[in-house]
Amino acid sequence: MPSLTVENYVKAIYLLCLDKESEPATTGAIATALQVSPGSVTSMLKTLRESDLADYTPYGGVTLTDKGQQLALRVLRRHRLIELFLVQTLHLTWDQVHEEAENMEHAVSDLLIDRIDHFLGHPAFDPHGDPIPKADGTVGVASQLSLAACPPGTSITIQRVTEQAADFLRYLREHGLIPQAKGDIIQSDPLARVVQIHIDGRNTILSYDVAEKIMVLVATNPLS
Repeated sequence: MPSLTVENYVKAIYLLCLDKESEPATTGAIATALQVSPGSVTSMLKTLRESDLADYTPYGGVTLTDKGQQLALRVLRRHRLIELFLVQTLHLTWDQVHEEAENMEHAVSDLLIDRIDHFLGHPAFDPHGDPIPKADGTVGVASQLSLAACPPGTSITIQRVTEQAADFLRYLREHGLIPQAKGDIIQSDPLARVVQIHIDGRNTILSYDVAEKIMVLVATNPLS
């Protein structure tokens, strides 16, 4: 059975490669994601390579093997189903569940996760809009279009957010910026790096740094 550390590493590598559209994850990026030293990352990457979980070349980055990707998806499946379970059954808010799921994802069995999946009606997305991997390892495609990339006059639906920090999620919730919320881009100023969006019955101004962490789907009918 893979250790907690191994599971954390393959999950981090999978997410980093996903964000970079399958480009290798760098040692520095992994160290930042897991809050460990680059030396510790290098040592673990060698272990993952020896276990046939990762393809690693010094100074060339790392990608997961098929075996490593399957393990990463199993961990993500547990994490995201636990988050949704905590929201829907214990009524925790979306800014509370990430850390709880981080702790619980290594302790629950696949059998329990399958039961939770059935209990919740086989959901497609977690509370943050991320796709939940299925038991067979397949996973839906999430939008990579950020709010910051949308021109004025675009009607959008928020699909997911890429930042899971509790204070950031609370800020989004207070402004109605949650998955499935619909809105219209009023203004987008690349020079000032701000976006103005009408959502939840009000206008909200966001910095590009915030808007780049909100992934959206574009409506077929833009603003008239």
